[in-house]
Amino acid sequence: MPTAVLTDRERTAVQAYLRLLHTVRAAFDTTRPGPPGAPVPPLVPPSVLAEAEAALARAGLTGNEEEFFHLVRTWHPEP
Repeated sequence: MPTAVLTDRERTAVQAYLRLLHTVRAAFDTTRPGPPGAPVPPLVPPSVLAEAEAALARAGLTGNEEEFFHLVRTWHPEP
């Protein structure tokens, strides 16, 4: 597998994206504790989404999904 050397800004963007991804996955987790019908927090907190968007912009990856997802796959491959 090729190894990518990410810049600090690219690494920050990938990490922010992964936090966003994990937040969304957790929101869909049906094993959350709590009584049935209890209020559920927003699917994605605005701060998490804003962090990911800002990190992508700083890394120059806004609008360049192909390059960004290549970085994600290279740096954090799915098992």
